[in-house]
Amino acid sequence: MKKTYDSDINLTMLTDFYELTMANGYFKNGFEDTIGYFDMFYRNIPDKAGFVIMAGVEQVVDYLNNLKFTEDDIEYLRKRNFSEEFLDYLRNFKFQCDVWAIPEGTPIFPGEVIVKVRGPIIQAQFLETMILLIINHQSLIATKANRIVRAANGRTVMEFGSRRAQSAQAAILGARAAYIGGCVGTACTIDGRDYGIPALGTMAHSWVQLFDTEIDAFRAYAREYPDSCTLLVDTYNVLKSGIPNAIKVFNEEVVPRGFRPKGIRIDSGDITYLSKKARKMLDEAGFEDCQIVASNSLDEYIIRDMLLQGAKVDSFGVGERLITSSSHPVLDGVYKLTAIEKDGKLIPKIKISENVTKITTPCAKNVYRLYDKETGKAEADLLTLQDEVIDENEPYVLFDPNYTWKQKKITNFTARPLLEKIFENGECIYEKKDVKEIQKYCKEQIDTLWDECLRFEHPHKYYVDLSQKLYDEKYRLLKEHSSKL
Repeated sequence: MKKTYDSDINLTMLTDFYELTMANGYFKNGFEDTIGYFDMFYRNIPDKAGFVIMAGVEQVVDYLNNLKFTEDDIEYLRKRNFSEEFLDYLRNFKFQCDVWAIPEGTPIFPGEVIVKVRGPIIQAQFLETMILLIINHQSLIATKANRIVRAANGRTVMEFGSRRAQSAQAAILGARAAYIGGCVGTACTIDGRDYGIPALGTMAHSWVQLFDTEIDAFRAYAREYPDSCTLLVDTYNVLKSGIPNAIKVFNEEVVPRGFRPKGIRIDSGDITYLSKKARKMLDEAGFEDCQIVASNSLDEYIIRDMLLQGAKVDSFGVGERLITSSSHPVLDGVYKLTAIEKDGKLIPKIKISENVTKITTPCAKNVYRLYDKETGKAEADLLTLQDEVIDENEPYVLFDPNYTWKQKKITNFTARPLLEKIFENGECIYEKKDVKEIQKYCKEQIDTLWDECLRFEHPHKYYVDLSQKLYDEKYRLLKEHSSKL
């Protein structure tokens, strides 16, 4: 299978320029062999929802597999007055980091580590831009797609956003992410070729307009595709011409060839009202199995309201509001230094801010998800020091790291580590998965969340807690730094 993302293109120079100025500074100050730990995490859930869906790990792998500085890169940097010694370092660059990531399709929550990097400080720092670019984008779109799919309440959702995406790669990888989030297919043909995602679509209004009459257009299409005939019925008038002409063509061109019509599509007007009328007309004509497809600037809220108002829609095609996540078009993932190794010891690092939400959690860490053994539901996520072991045979006390008096003792639980190693000393050990497997895994993981976490408005807050040891280390550093001021 071909790879759609630029897996054979060197994107090393797609980076913020300060990554290079810092790299040069690290090199000049003798830090090139210092080992650093960086965490990617995000702070706020888009649309004030209950969770985000992790996506983009495969593209991070592709990027890391192609890290190298070309002579063109070196020449450009020479013109920016970087030293020849540093340019020689870049020319001989060899990736040597360890990288961990939470698997694609996993629900993820604010503040927890979703990508962890350990390696030479120049290299580990340098990865910031692309890791954020990839994970922020795909996780955002996968999350929006899942909200729309859940709003459809069992009806299928197709991703129709290519023409509204903000670049070619945003269209391609957005479609991939939307499929992970639960869409049944995409209008983006290249995703069908390269990822095996079902490519879907029938006709545009221009097809109908090209012919002398609407019924001529329908006949021509039905003769060409009698086994998959879906007709766009809103070019002129849905109820007075579109559906009557569709019914006539179904009877004349589709049924006599031994097939049943697949559907009609409505792309304008009051779709709730029109779908009710269309359903009645199709049923009376004997086409109870003919599906009604709706499109036209849909999102989860419009779909939810349509269904609450009794819309007779079987499938939704969703475009720009999905592919751009237009209601909340950014995921605020960040990438922060959490520790360094010095003289064989791990030295934790912390960023302090008057904005409490921007105070980082130091140390090299692990992330665990704690599941109730009886219900199979996720109870909370737990950040620990990387060498901590959770004893599942003993009760565990969880506490809110901001409001420590809020505590909960859990028993009869399973602790699952979420971070999986994908690179070891610069060598890829990640086994790529078929996107259909990732979609299936995503659905299974969302099913482990309580229904209260799935609400569109005011969802239950899912807790990401700190172990006692990690909490103690964080507040030791806070006190230590405050005493120096």
